[in-house]
Amino acid sequence: MGALVRQGKVRDVYDVGDAYLMVASDRISAFDWVIPTMIPDKGRVLTQISKFWFEHFGVAHHLISTDLSSIELPAELDADDLLGRSMIVKKCEVVPIECVVRGYLVGSGWKDYQNTGVVCGVELGPGLKNCAKFERPLFTPATKEDAGHDENISLARMVEIVGADVANELKEKSIAVYRDARDFAATKGIILADTKFEWGWHEGQLILIDEVLTPDSSRFWPADQYAEGRDQPSFDKQFVREYLNGTTWDKNCQPPELPAEVVEKTRAKYIEAFERLTDSKFAWK
Repeated sequence: MGALVRQGKVRDVYDVGDAYLMVASDRISAFDWVIPTMIPDKGRVLTQISKFWFEHFGVAHHLISTDLSSIELPAELDADDLLGRSMIVKKCEVVPIECVVRGYLVGSGWKDYQNTGVVCGVELGPGLKNCAKFERPLFTPATKEDAGHDENISLARMVEIVGADVANELKEKSIAVYRDARDFAATKGIILADTKFEWGWHEGQLILIDEVLTPDSSRFWPADQYAEGRDQPSFDKQFVREYLNGTTWDKNCQPPELPAEVVEKTRAKYIEAFERLTDSKFAWK
C-alpha cells in the first residue's frame, strides 16, 4: 500500500488500497517536455477545477473524495504538501483512447486543415479561418501515449481498438459533456474551444477519469476578445509556449528554465480560469 504506480508529466498516482491517490504537481509541460521550472499552485488549480466539474456534471466519474484523512497516506508524502492538489479516486481500467472534442478549428486541427482540408478524417468545407467555430462539435480521438505526443487517429481505427459499441458510447458521452461544459463556460464569459477526456471501466460502466476541463487539457478563451482568423488569448500555457518559441531551444533536448515573469503570468492565468469558472477566490495558506 502507498506505492507509486505511475508518474506522468504532471500527476503522480499512488495505490492506497481500494483506491488511488492522484496528486497534481506544479510541473508544467510544453512541446512534450517537462519544463524544469515549477508553476507555484498549478497542481492545486488543476485539482480544484477538476473537482468543480466532476461535481457539476450528472455523469459517473472516478472522484471519491478530496479528504486525505479518509486514507492512510504513503510514508514518503507530507499531508501539508498534498492539500488542495490531491484526489482519492476509484481504481479503473483505463480506455486507451484520448477523447478529444473540438468546437473550433485550432491547434493541430488548424494545421491539418491547412495541409489537407481534413481534420482527423473529417472533411471540412473550403475557406475556413484559424479559430473558426464549427457548426457542431467534432469528435477526434487520439491514442494515449505514456511518452511523447498522443497521435490523432480516425474513428475507424478507434473502432478497431475498442469495438464499435464502446467507440460510439465514448463519442456520445464526450460530446455531451463538452456541450454541457461549453454552455456553462459561456455564462462565465469563457469560450471552451476544445478539450480532451479520459474514460475508464469501473464495475462494467464507462466513467469519466483523470483531470477534466482544466487549462492543461482544454483551450479556454476570453469570449470578449474572440476574433476569427487569428490566434486567441487564452487561460493556459500561452506565456510558456511563447517564451520557449523565442529562445534558441530546439525542442530536442532538455528545455531551459523559465524566467520569473513567465512563471507569474502563467500562474495568474490558471488562477483566473479557476476564479471565473467557479466564482470562488483561489486562496491557500
